[in-house]
Amino acid sequence: MKKKHCFTHCAIWIAAILIMSCSSPRVEGQATGNIGVEITTAEVKQLLLAGKIPVIDVRPEEEYKMSHIPGAIHIFETEIDRMIDVCKSNGGAVIYCNGPNCHKVQRVRERMSQKEGCADIRIFQDGMPIWRALGNTVEITLTGFMRVFSLDKTAVLIDARSEEEYKAGSIPGAVSLKAEDIEAANEDGRLPYTDHGTRIIVFGSDANQARQLAEAIGLRAYWNSGYLGSTYDELRQAVSGQ
Repeated sequence: MKKKHCFTHCAIWIAAILIMSCSSPRVEGQATGNIGVEITTAEVKQLLLAGKIPVIDVRPEEEYKMSHIPGAIHIFETEIDRMIDVCKSNGGAVIYCNGPNCHKVQRVRERMSQKEGCADIRIFQDGMPIWRALGNTVEITLTGFMRVFSLDKTAVLIDARSEEEYKAGSIPGAVSLKAEDIEAANEDGRLPYTDHGTRIIVFGSDANQARQLAEAIGLRAYWNSGYLGSTYDELRQAVSGQ
């Protein structure tokens, strides 16, 4: 009888706890959902392709200008309210920074978990370093390009336009290259074969042309390569206005 009584008593307590857990009111300011779920590079690429959930770069703006995941938008880590508005409007968001040793995304996760309005914040903790290491290209803004053009004399600038357009005029110091010529460029010096960490920036008639070549270069282990997200005409105007 004692064992039966004890069993019944325990069962009642467990049931009561479960009921209380389910019926307890949610604490004001406490978010629910997938806050802080970590995702892979492949998953980030799928989300970017779908175009439904924004990918947010939480690094300082100057870093974003120098290189960012194509399609990502910039919101600095302290702009939590703005981040929540973007998340609410799109039903979720992905955040990233400078890789496994960067703590910005964890700080953002912590702050956002205390606020209402966005229950689906996914973290791409691998961030920029792993994105690059896996052969994915990055986008550079015109401001970032001009900074490199002015300060980094070791950078390799690649013109993805046709040979005829290149010969008619290009950016000082730029070399002409097509995807099918990458192997030859390794040999003739157009690509820095002995130092794959050299900064490489591809520009073209438009961002899409530049991106295609930059992606081909990135797959040849040039991990510090990227492309200009502006047109050649915009670039030429910026360079001539220096």
